[in-house]
Amino acid sequence: MKNWLITGVSRGIGKALAEAALERGDTVVGTVREGTPEIATGKGTFHCLPLEVRDPAAIQATVARAFRLAGRLDVIVNNAGYGLLGAIETASDTEMMRLFEVNIFGPVRMIRAALPQLRAQRSGHIINITSIAGRAANAGSGLYAATKSALEGLSQSLSRELGPLGIRVTAVAPGAFRTDFLADRSIRRSVAAPEDYSASAGQVVENLNRMAGKQIGDPVRGAQAILAAVDSSNPPLHLLLGTDALRRARENLDEVIEEIDRWEETTRSTDFPTGT
Repeated sequence: MKNWLITGVSRGIGKALAEAALERGDTVVGTVREGTPEIATGKGTFHCLPLEVRDPAAIQATVARAFRLAGRLDVIVNNAGYGLLGAIETASDTEMMRLFEVNIFGPVRMIRAALPQLRAQRSGHIINITSIAGRAANAGSGLYAATKSALEGLSQSLSRELGPLGIRVTAVAPGAFRTDFLADRSIRRSVAAPEDYSASAGQVVENLNRMAGKQIGDPVRGAQAILAAVDSSNPPLHLLLGTDALRRARENLDEVIEEIDRWEETTRSTDFPTGT
């Protein structure tokens, strides 16, 4: 059995993951910004803690309390977050700062608060829920993609720092899952972009609006995939969830490799000549 700390368990993948862990008898400390989530506890033990992930002091206190409740933590899941749709030009400073506070600064603070205990244990697994947008960004969600790309880079560096200490890191990048991520109570939208963006950001946002409630990803199956990664003796650093995420990631990698090859001569030309 494992002990989990999962942020944002009120709905979506966070809720599905908490319930999947509880169903098999694990202990879950889950956080919510407000209210009391309806969580099926199965054979496990569930503790719900309030947490505003933009509050550094609250993060420190919540992590400390989670360790006290569970005795030790085996898995820490940075799941809480939200999306911001619209052209980058039209996003306000307030929207931008709030997005980064929730999606990247909150997870970094959670990790820093937990690491002293995880280092003392010489074990643990940090799961950062990113997005395919962080690996293959599209128009219409540039700032959201920027936060998830930052979390991807953080995860890769963190894995190299913590690997020698027995602590694992996995960045989980879901595609479109049938949660309320695109619902009005979850997603945020910047003001309407100028007509110049209608064929790029505007079209993407319109497509996403039509997708709401019809996404291909099943959060229950996504939770099982995360459990499989946590239980693995050789877990992935990067885990894609969904065939749409797989397609976008491969297309993006193909484009990157093609561009690298096309500009290789220019890239190599910037070195000092051999022997100088």
